[in-house]
Formats: sequence, structure tokens, C-alpha cells
Amino acid sequence: MAVKNRLHRSELAVPGSNPRMLEKAPAAGADMVFLDLEDAVAPDDKEQARRNVIQALNTYDWSQCSVSVRINGLDTHYCYRDIVEVMEQAGDKLDTILIPKVNRPDDIYFVATLLDQIEQAKQLKPVNLHILIETAQGMDNVREIARACPERLEAMVFGVADYAASIQARTTNIGGANPDYSVLTDADESGQRHSHWGDQWHFAIARMVVACRANGLRPIDGPFGDFSDPEGYLSAARRAAALGCEGKWAIHPSQITLANEVFTPSSTEIDRARRILTAMEDAAKSGKGAVSLDGRLIDAASIRMAENLIAKIEQIEARESNH
Repeated sequence: MAVKNRLHRSELAVPGSNPRMLEKAPAAGADMVFLDLEDAVAPDDKEQARRNVIQALNTYDWSQCSVSVRINGLDTHYCYRDIVEVMEQAGDKLDTILIPKVNRPDDIYFVATLLDQIEQAKQLKPVNLHILIETAQGMDNVREIARACPERLEAMVFGVADYAASIQARTTNIGGANPDYSVLTDADESGQRHSHWGDQWHFAIARMVVACRANGLRPIDGPFGDFSDPEGYLSAARRAAALGCEGKWAIHPSQITLANEVFTPSSTEIDRARRILTAMEDAAKSGKGAVSLDGRLIDAASIRMAENLIAKIEQIEARESNH
């Protein structure tokens, strides 16, 4: 079975039609790079982009990151050739295939069946699946989708731009805040009223995260369109992290460091997690049933969160030591 516990803090999008960007991508510092054959490539450039991606996979050293290819949608005639040609010619270089606009479990089974046949024919190791939830139908079926193909399915990404279009949301930018999504307070003593912005995508991301975590998948937040606004990106990434996402797309190399920063546990978090686990061990040795730290009771949930955080930082440290 293919590896499923990869780091996904930062996922860099690289257009398959841009050879210069393809060449730079392996050393950009992202945990994962996905070579894009879909939205970033114009229809007239699709076939050349596919050739570019295959060449890049076979030419460059991808040992510093995980690598994926975003195929074209299942509603296009490019899709099956993307899967067949990329897998047959460079399938041994891939970690995942990224499927856009997944609407139902059958979409995953279609791709998985093709992969089964190609891997058998070419004697390739299994390639995992990474999927985008970016339509109203996909979000409506997200629970069933998350349960499909457990032997291959690794991660889900919230595709905010296409999702907004699918539900006909009024929005001002890709993945950022919306001043129209706010509440107005009652007047205070001086007669002033204040507007408090909310997160327009809170419900959608939270729903996807629950489906992922219930089925052992990695929830990833999608793009933030304004790459000239690092503070906006950080804010969006922190909101996603607070909801349980463990990574975010970078549509520009400048966003990689920001994503890695947000989704890497802080030194304060690491210190507290280690102290929690130490306190738990000390209590167990002395036969105490209850564990406390800094005047607060530590319950089983606190211990699980601490264990998860330490496992994550160990994974990050192992990656950094290998590079």
C-alpha cells in the first residue's frame, strides 16, 4: 500500500505549460508540488503541457518533495489521456494523482480502475489519489466520497474558486475575506454600530475536514488568489488550520514559506505537548489516575492532541534533516 502520512503543509501549483517553472519546482521548498494540466493550461496547450510534465517528471530530481499531477476533469476528453500517458511514461515518479471537480464516489473509482490496470501492466507501485472538492454536488456527497477507495485516497482539497462559482456565491476574491459576509452590531452608548467580518467558507471547509478526519484523510485548504498580500494569505491559512486543515496551496512560490510557517507547530506548542506527555508518563509511574499540568487537568483528548503534534514535528524534522 502507498504511503499516506506525507507532509502537506504547502502544496505548490505549477502550470504544465511553463517549462521554466517546472524546472524550478523540485527545489522550491514545498512539501508537495502538483504539476497542473487543468485550469492553469489553455485548451490549445493541453497536449504540449502533458508532454512537458512527463519530461519534467523523468528529468528532474523530485527527492526533496512529494510530486503529483492534476489531471483534467472527468467531463473532458483530455482526462483519460492524461492518466494513461503520464502513468505509462512517468508513473514510477508520482506520489499522487490529483483529480479535480470530484462530484461522486464513481469519479474516484473511474480513475482508480485505470490506475489498477496501468500499474499491473507496467509493474508500478500504487499511486495514491488526491481530490478536489469544488462543486456543490461534491460538497453534498463529501461523506460518501471520503469513504470511497480507502486503499488509494489520501487527501481532499477545498477548491474555493470553482466552489464559489458552483454555488453562485457573491465573492470578491479567491480564498480571501468578504466584507459582505459580516454582522452589524447594535448601536453602542455613543450610537455607533460596528461591522464584524466572518469567514464565508467556514462551513464548507469544516464539513470537508470532518469527512476527512472521519476517514483518515488529509484535509487541505486551496488557493489564495492575491499573492501580493502575504498577511491575507497568513490569515486565511490560520483560519483553515484552526478548523483542522493541515496544509494549504501555494499558487506562487512566495506563499510556500507562509504555509510552512502556519502549519508547522510553534515552539510553544511543541514544548507544551512534550510537557503533557512527560506529565502523563510520570503520573503512570506513580500510579496516579489523574494528570495535571500548570494547574489544569489533562484529559485523554489533551494527550491525543499532544501525541499528534509530536508525531507531526518529528515528521517535519525528519524531512528537514534529509534535505
